[in-house]
Amino acid sequence: MIVAKQGIHLLPMLTARRHFALLFLSLFIAALFARSAPSAPTDATKLTLNDAIQRALEKNFAIKVEGYNASIASARVTESLGKFDPVLNGSYNNADNYSPQLIDLATGLRPTANYTNTVAYDLNVGGVLPWGMTYQAGTTTNNPRGTFTSFNDNFSTFAGVSGTQPLLRNFGFGTTLATIRIAQVNRGLSEWQFRQTLINTITQVIFSYNDLNFAYANLRSAIRSRDLATQLLDENEKRFKTGSMSQYEVTSARSRAASREENILFAEQGVHEAENALKQLITDTRNPALLGEKIVIEEPTPAPIVIVDAAADFRIALENRPDFQQAKLSFKRDSINTRLRHNQLLPQIDLTGSYGYNGLDTDLRSSRQQLKDRDFHSYSWGVVASVPLTFTTERGRYRAARLQQAQSETVQQQVEQNIVVLVGNAAANIETVQKRIQATRKARELAQATLDDEVKRLRAGQSSTFFVAQVQEILSAAEVYEARAQSDYHKALADYDRQLGVTLEKLNITVQPPK
Repeated sequence: MIVAKQGIHLLPMLTARRHFALLFLSLFIAALFARSAPSAPTDATKLTLNDAIQRALEKNFAIKVEGYNASIASARVTESLGKFDPVLNGSYNNADNYSPQLIDLATGLRPTANYTNTVAYDLNVGGVLPWGMTYQAGTTTNNPRGTFTSFNDNFSTFAGVSGTQPLLRNFGFGTTLATIRIAQVNRGLSEWQFRQTLINTITQVIFSYNDLNFAYANLRSAIRSRDLATQLLDENEKRFKTGSMSQYEVTSARSRAASREENILFAEQGVHEAENALKQLITDTRNPALLGEKIVIEEPTPAPIVIVDAAADFRIALENRPDFQQAKLSFKRDSINTRLRHNQLLPQIDLTGSYGYNGLDTDLRSSRQQLKDRDFHSYSWGVVASVPLTFTTERGRYRAARLQQAQSETVQQQVEQNIVVLVGNAAANIETVQKRIQATRKARELAQATLDDEVKRLRAGQSSTFFVAQVQEILSAAEVYEARAQSDYHKALADYDRQLGVTLEKLNITVQPPK
């Protein structure tokens, strides 16, 4: 109270000081306006939404990482196909063997030890065939010599083929090709996951792009609100000089103008954070220089009003959503594994056989010539059986495989239900945001009209600074709500495309994983 009274009594003495204070305040506000204005620096990079998406496709780390996973899975398929590659085997062995003899009872002496030197050669090609047979084709040569042959060469040769054909366990294409088919399914899973990463990243870019556009709109609204408060302060100052307005109204206007500076600071921080979020998606900079990069985006064109039908689009989602396709592939992989484990419950019964020709002579050439002449054939056949007494391990594996297959089928059903809900929610969100746009636009227009009327009433002495400032704040909030609705509409459309899994097709994007 004392200060208020002193202020009233000293009013004529502070006129000059007030003018100086007003001048200083005007300069200060002008400086803030210049600092806060959302104009782009001259060296800033101007981006369209398509530019931002293209940069993300080239530089986003999540896309790069998932791309390698898809390529690794493709390499695993190549690895699994190698099981059918023929293998060339060769060996050479030279063995010396001395065998002691018993002491001669008549002489009491130990005879000279028997000596054997054996040289063996082996060269063959072997492998496995798609129906489960293992085979080997080649030739072997042995040359045993020593005391028992008077150290004469004695070349024994064989050339022919041999094989083992499973009759129960491990028989057939399904069992032999199981690992290859599982690797192919895993490749499909990785490719769909790569597609999911592309869709998610592109959708995030669209979201961040529109969030940044909203942040700039919010900043513009905050600056405009501050300017309206400053304009109101100037008018109050003029009316105060003419004696048509009280000091309280001037002080109230000055308080409102000062308080709106904080809103500008918050809006600037929002712009900064939105810029960083977008930069993280579209650049591969890994040092603090990222924070100093400046980007300016083009304002998105207004999105058209669209009508969506969630029920009709459900089938489109099933065909294109990566998560549903992955669920189907997981069920397929587990079905392959179940059939494999069922086969392993059978006994191991294999049919074996061989056919070829023998040669024997004191020199290698003659021995091999006998192979060519096919004078001394050799063949064999037989059956090898191995039957576990309990099959405990195999029964446990088969049971686990069946349960995992049933689990995969349930997961597929769960994903299908999730798609129904997510697509329905995304469709409803589009309809809601469309209504929000209309409502917020009407609210902003009415707030502007209310402010114009309230300013007229203030000038006519029928209102107060408090009510004008309050309506200004209502208008600022209405502008922000309208900008938010516009941004949310772009995001709602992008999210609906993501829920249908058609983001890439809508943007005509085809990207292959790195090789």
